[in-house]
Amino acid sequence: MAGSVRVPRAQARFTCCAIAAFALVTLAAGLVTWHKYQLLAEPLTRGPYVDNPFVEADTYFRNLMGWRTALLLMALLQFSVWLASMRDVADVLWRQGQRRRRAWLVFGWVIPVAQLFVPKMFVNDLWAAGRPEPGRRRGHPLLTAWWLSVLVAANAYSDAYDHLRKAAGVSQARLALRQLMIGDGLYLCAAALSVVVVGQLVRRLERAAQTVIAPVEVRPAIPAS
Repeated sequence: MAGSVRVPRAQARFTCCAIAAFALVTLAAGLVTWHKYQLLAEPLTRGPYVDNPFVEADTYFRNLMGWRTALLLMALLQFSVWLASMRDVADVLWRQGQRRRRAWLVFGWVIPVAQLFVPKMFVNDLWAAGRPEPGRRRGHPLLTAWWLSVLVAANAYSDAYDHLRKAAGVSQARLALRQLMIGDGLYLCAAALSVVVVGQLVRRLERAAQTVIAPVEVRPAIPAS
């Protein structure tokens, strides 16, 4: 029986939820970082360990940073799973246009030089597969802005947390906290653009898939005896 190609909308929703969870924890971590930054501007509180506002803020800060790292890894994994599902659709729409093997959906995130371009190559190929044959074109300003935001968020101030742990004084600690807050803002921007890209890709491939019909299996007729 003939049937249309199905775009994995459920995977897309789950991917957006994973990215949103990461963004919410990043926002919470940014707020706690700001609170800790403000506390360091005041004279350090002398008193018991319990109910010390700086100790309480530092506890929340460390916990949220741990959760943020875990959710970032989960979002990256789910994004890769979603890309693999979308690749199934793209293989039907424009198989010859998919330039990388599926293994690069994993290796592309961890190999140093490949990190700079391989994930975007997958997205570019998916984007082009969503267009009719005469107008297929890889790349778009939205995809460029999204990928630049991801690269900047991942690399700018990536060592700020290490600087905070090694800070020898209040001024160095506050500088590291400022860098962390800027980094949180960059991560939020990258997360927002990632959700937009997921939604756009799903809509593009869904429109293209509606015009593609799976081939019907034709069996040779059996002559009557």
